[in-house]
Amino acid sequence: MGLSVPDQPRQGPHLQQRGNHATPQPPNDLCHGRKLIKEAFGSNRLPEHRTKSILELMWLAFNDKVLILLTVVAIISLAVGLYQTLAEQHRPGRSGTQWIEGVTIMVAVVLVVVAGAVNDYQKEQQFARLNKKKEDRTVTAIRSGKAVQISVHDIEVGEVLDVKSGDSIPADGILISGFHIVCDESSITGESEQVKKTDAADVKKMLDSGHPSEHMDPFLISGSKVSEGIGTYLVTGIGVHSIYGRLRMGLTDRVATTPLQKKLSGVADSIAIGGLTAAVVLFVVLVAKLVAQLPGSSIAPADALQAFLRIFIVSLAVVVLAVPEGLPLAVTLSLATTVMRMLKDNNLVRVLAACEVMGGATTVCCDKTGTITLNKMTVVVGLIGEKLRFADGSKYPGRGYPVGSSTSSLVYDTHSQEANHDTPESTILPGENLSGALCPESRELLLHSFAVNSTAFESEEVDGHAYVGSATESALLAFAESRIGMESVDRLRESVEIVEIIPFDSSRKFMATIVKLSGSICRMYIKGAPELLLGSSSYIVTNGNSSLATNPMSDARRGVLSSTISDYAAQSLRTLGLAYRDFASWPPVSAQGVASYSDGISFDGILSSLTFVAILGIRDPLRPGVGEAVALCQHAGVTVRMVTGDNVTTATAIAAECGILTEQGLVLEGSQFRKLSATELDSTVLRLQVLARSTPEDKKLLVQALKRIGETVAVTGDGTNDGPALRAADVGFSMGLSGTEVAKEASSIVLMDDNFASIVKSIEWGRSVGDAIKKFLCFQLTANISAVAITFVSAISDSHEESLLTPVQLLWMNLIMDTFAALALATDPPQPNILDRRPDRKSDPLISTTSWKMIIGQAIYQTTVSLGLYFAGGPLLGYHTPDERLSLETLAFNTFVWMQVFNLYNNRRLDNKLNIFENIGRNWYFININVIIMVGQVLIICFGGSALSAVPLSPLEWAISLGLGFMTLPVGVLIRLVPDNFFWKIFATISGMNRYPEQDAASSRAPSFTWNEAIENVRLELISFRESRSSRLRRLRLRLVRIDSVKSMLAAALSALPRAWLGAREADIEEGARPGDGERQPLLHHREDSPSSACRDPSSPPFAPAAVMAGIVAGSVGGWAPARAGVEEPASGEA
Repeated sequence: MGLSVPDQPRQGPHLQQRGNHATPQPPNDLCHGRKLIKEAFGSNRLPEHRTKSILELMWLAFNDKVLILLTVVAIISLAVGLYQTLAEQHRPGRSGTQWIEGVTIMVAVVLVVVAGAVNDYQKEQQFARLNKKKEDRTVTAIRSGKAVQISVHDIEVGEVLDVKSGDSIPADGILISGFHIVCDESSITGESEQVKKTDAADVKKMLDSGHPSEHMDPFLISGSKVSEGIGTYLVTGIGVHSIYGRLRMGLTDRVATTPLQKKLSGVADSIAIGGLTAAVVLFVVLVAKLVAQLPGSSIAPADALQAFLRIFIVSLAVVVLAVPEGLPLAVTLSLATTVMRMLKDNNLVRVLAACEVMGGATTVCCDKTGTITLNKMTVVVGLIGEKLRFADGSKYPGRGYPVGSSTSSLVYDTHSQEANHDTPESTILPGENLSGALCPESRELLLHSFAVNSTAFESEEVDGHAYVGSATESALLAFAESRIGMESVDRLRESVEIVEIIPFDSSRKFMATIVKLSGSICRMYIKGAPELLLGSSSYIVTNGNSSLATNPMSDARRGVLSSTISDYAAQSLRTLGLAYRDFASWPPVSAQGVASYSDGISFDGILSSLTFVAILGIRDPLRPGVGEAVALCQHAGVTVRMVTGDNVTTATAIAAECGILTEQGLVLEGSQFRKLSATELDSTVLRLQVLARSTPEDKKLLVQALKRIGETVAVTGDGTNDGPALRAADVGFSMGLSGTEVAKEASSIVLMDDNFASIVKSIEWGRSVGDAIKKFLCFQLTANISAVAITFVSAISDSHEESLLTPVQLLWMNLIMDTFAALALATDPPQPNILDRRPDRKSDPLISTTSWKMIIGQAIYQTTVSLGLYFAGGPLLGYHTPDERLSLETLAFNTFVWMQVFNLYNNRRLDNKLNIFENIGRNWYFININVIIMVGQVLIICFGGSALSAVPLSPLEWAISLGLGFMTLPVGVLIRLVPDNFFWKIFATISGMNRYPEQDAASSRAPSFTWNEAIENVRLELISFRESRSSRLRRLRLRLVRIDSVKSMLAAALSALPRAWLGAREADIEEGARPGDGERQPLLHHREDSPSSACRDPSSPPFAPAAVMAGIVAGSVGGWAPARAGVEEPASGEA
């Protein structure tokens, strides 16, 4: 096979002694061996989920109860029609075509079913392609002694794979070597407790020595997550033969309902109930008319049965027309189209609902590294020891430190004797001269700090020689190679014996590697946050001419290093510290006994008495266009907040550079943020724009606080510990390039390029989804209202109980309204001005006042024109004969369809702007669907004949149809010119509603100012008296009311008096205050929600507001004023 297990149980995955591998077999034998393995064990792929065929989808679409009932009735109508045509004698002038109506209805049903099935098939194919993209990822394998990146699908049994914290185990296997491997197997076993893994060699030794094996587990289970550690394992099971594969084979995927689909289902139910009611009333009225005509008439039984069936079919057609089955189709089509287009914009959607939720996002909490910056790091400046400074002039022009200059006057206090004695003047060297300035011991110390204490490795598959791993570690290795003269990472790692590796963790903010020096003496190389290492250091290295020396860490030296860190951070550089410590043995006795790590090692015990080595400044430039993307978000009403683990000075500089930090913004460190009380947190988060030196727990706390005050939050994360914050957010973004598998599985969307601009694209697409559904809903409601009204009025007024729109024509209309309109409107891409408005709140109505105005206006126009032609068209056009009457009905039907065609253009806009053709060329779906509808309508009119109850029209009649249809466009202009509030006043007068719908959304927003709670209560009491009795009763029915008594109102008045009037002790007793409560008013209303959610209780007598007026007057004398919402009031005694 060419694969073998390394013979070093304590070497990490990046530290394997590649020379110990077996000699690779000849290529032919290797290929033959791989072929035999694949034949025996298969590939690491699960059988693809079988998508439904087009015939299965057609059957599912036909299983609609209404369509089945319509088909049954059509069959009965066909049977009766055939009997009339073949068995009865026909009077002169009457043709035997009674069977045609049944056939055409069945053909129309087939067309509806086929159209729905084709759309469903297209949707399933799109989701299948998306799932393939989601499941593909790369892993690190050891092949021929080299670390290479391979696809997860190319893993074979016998493969040796590297795993580290945050990885998802791709296949079953046995741990060969590793350090502190801890796995989360809850998704497989259901057990929440994390499992520590032990090397297979160690397990065998323990078993051979007779030790119990209960707590020794060398097996890695596919589908589990690596929570801690780093290691190498041998693959033993892949694909359907792995544990995860067997579990997946027994599961059935379910498509979750999105929030918008749930909201639309309620709208669809309301529409369907309205249409069903109209159909039932229509059926009852028409049957009553038919029954009333039967006595004494000469109607044949077959004709009567045919008439009854026609009435029933018309009523069923109204139901089919009214039931908006196109609404869920529109949502599905829009989401399916959107996720594929978002993939082109580097957004891989894992949770379908995230598309629409992003449209309402009000806050984005993003990382700095890789999202705001390029994550292409370069070491450009540094301080080694206490005096050796370097700067790469080609990559770092510096600020205040020209290469070759002296730095004593810049960073040392020349008036301090200790400073002058302990910190000699240093000179900034060019980066290319650094290697020559280092003594051999200093050079070796730096090389080991860079290469040994690292998880990055060299890749030979990438053109131009590159390092694979974290961007920071790759930058350190590149710097070691180019500036310090490192020859080979592998050879350097092979020259040391690794005893322990403590992987980097965002909560610890350091990584350490322990190597054996001689005998039992071990050295710990550590890198991480420079402030953390500096605070734990007792010594600092010097750069002697011939040997490495150390000096005690004095206050002056510590001050120099601190000022250097601040200076680098102020220049938007990422700072990194290096240190080491020697131990007589490992683990040290002083660090044992505290279960702070997997093996019971206390970090407090090892993070002390360090020897500080260097401070490095790493340049990570801003992504091109990130400033414009941040400005776009802010323009769209989306607040951007930076949450980073970097130094507060670095974070502030970068946030200001890209426009995140404004003059009113607040910058906090994680240590300050997590100390805030719940009240302080809620009042602070709205102004918080930068959170530095934060932990994943701080990020989760921030997300929860923002959601608590009503924000819709999107958050980015790349680490294993970011999982809770990603799940807590409304939408979680993980990093496709630098993110761990745990973070990706916890997220809703994966940023394939780690770019902040891609988040802006997702906001655009999210808003586009919501807008597309609203456009379709407006179109469908307009067509529904007008079609049902026309059918109802014309059928009741007709002497033969026949509707202006026949059942077949109604089914054609249903095809236009549901399938075609969904394809045309639900696939509209984002408009260029989609970010020019504020985000929609969760409480905003689905249909705005502007949309209702267009729906009602167009429905009135279409109904008036169609019924006008039906009732008054004959006299106006001079149509009197039966043939001319049929032409008039065809003219009315043709006009109605063309009004729908042109109304599609009206519904491309949801606002009151007039340019409905803006960017129409970007949506070829819309153009093609319009062409299909137009061609279909022309064919129906020209060739439909009696089957479709249509006759060819003259040029004049075509001109009338197209002219009246085109008039929907100028009518739409006139409707848009009507002010929304004027329309609402008219509608409110007719319907009896007295509340503007947008007020509900506005009321959910936090007020700009808040008054003292006593004043707020009085205001609500007076509002309640001002309202009519019916309004008060309605409010009492809809909202939960707290019981207020006269006693509480009087107590509120008393508590409103200045505390100095009562004395602090008496005031506290009166209020029931407890020590540390601050300013509390427990006897007042406690408003659970916003002030508008409270209302007056009937038990409060009318004189209660008057009783509290004394306190209000006293408060005004004392200087009460409204406080700006979200800003803390000064403490007592402050000006």
